[in-house]
Amino acid sequence: MTQMKVDCQHACRNTCAMLNEALRKEASMVRFYEGILSECNFPSVKEFLNELVEEKRKSVLSIIQKLNELHVSSQSGDGIISSFNFNG
Repeated sequence: MTQMKVDCQHACRNTCAMLNEALRKEASMVRFYEGILSECNFPSVKEFLNELVEEKRKSVLSIIQKLNELHVSSQSGDGIISSFNFNG
């Protein structure tokens, strides 16, 4: 199995490049499983594929939630910093 190396940029402000890449890959897997699911007519395999789709959808939602948390956290920090008057 070929592994793609993804390097963390360590400079995230209101998002995370690593989580965005994970989101892209998980969403791609959902589409892949949905595609093969539509072609499947074997009941036990179809049920298994449905479970995989649901697991991947949960992963996608979890990643989106974490990205949203990072965004809100960054905005809060920016708000606190901007509330200080540095012009003396």
